[in-house]
Amino acid sequence: MELRRVAGVVALIYSVVLVTSCLARRRVITRNKAAPAQSLLTADKHDLLTLIERQYQAIDTLNATVDMVPAVGSAIKGKITEYKDVLGYLLFKKPDEMRLVGLYPVVRNKAFDMVSRGMDFRLFVPSKNQFIVGRNEPFDVPSPNKLENMRPSVFLDVLLVRPPEPQQRTASVDFTDEDNAAYIIHILDTGPDGESYVARDVWFDRLTLHIVRQMIFDRKGEILSDARYSDWKLYNGVPFPKVIDINRPKDDYGVVLTLLKVEINEPMSDEKFALEQPEGTVLQVLGSKPGQRSDAPATGDSSASRKKTAH
Repeated sequence: MELRRVAGVVALIYSVVLVTSCLARRRVITRNKAAPAQSLLTADKHDLLTLIERQYQAIDTLNATVDMVPAVGSAIKGKITEYKDVLGYLLFKKPDEMRLVGLYPVVRNKAFDMVSRGMDFRLFVPSKNQFIVGRNEPFDVPSPNKLENMRPSVFLDVLLVRPPEPQQRTASVDFTDEDNAAYIIHILDTGPDGESYVARDVWFDRLTLHIVRQMIFDRKGEILSDARYSDWKLYNGVPFPKVIDINRPKDDYGVVLTLLKVEINEPMSDEKFALEQPEGTVLQVLGSKPGQRSDAPATGDSSASRKKTAH
């Protein structure tokens, strides 16, 4: 029962939007091929790691208006179905603060408001009169409803490509043939059993040396997240991809973020990530202890209501 509740929570983010969507279309994935006449850039492993570090360090805050297109299915299974786009506002502040507000199509009323700070998140869904707090932990048992498996950590994992941790080892390969022109940095980690495994792959386009792909793996080598970055632009003098295409093949869902308006490294106060429970809403605390109430209406002081249901 608890797993069903956890899996169903983040579904509200998209379910309140998808219920208004009556159209779906097949999404065709194509591969861009480098023109033979273009010169390829060269870089060694040190150069590529320096590019990752430089890109990561260049961004402290991001404020963007985004077009979000959630989808179910996978390229592996040969079919991806997209749903009507959702206008959203995305705020990010290092190291791990994020706010995502989604608006209904056409009418543009607020569909959801979500704040994630570290391992905790809060979600307000006006149409459901619900205010939900919980942890950004992966689901042990994924929901059969694919979009219910989406959670804030999916966005935090891919917004910025993080440099390798000090304990991680790296290797680079040149993946250039008639269809590809890329460098790949393998980032290796060590599991509890002492065995090494590839934790991440970071791909660079050899025409520009921009990061074009990041793949995140589990210890079995299966893909957890596959993010593709394209249409790089300069915002406040900082390069950033205009389109981020996130796929979760094990979960059979994805979302494409297209940045419509972007501000990078503008001052951003902590208040931007403060989301209080509105009066009159029902509070749901994920992971509450046995015998502890997980639902309670907010009355008066919302902070007092939170203390009653904290875990």
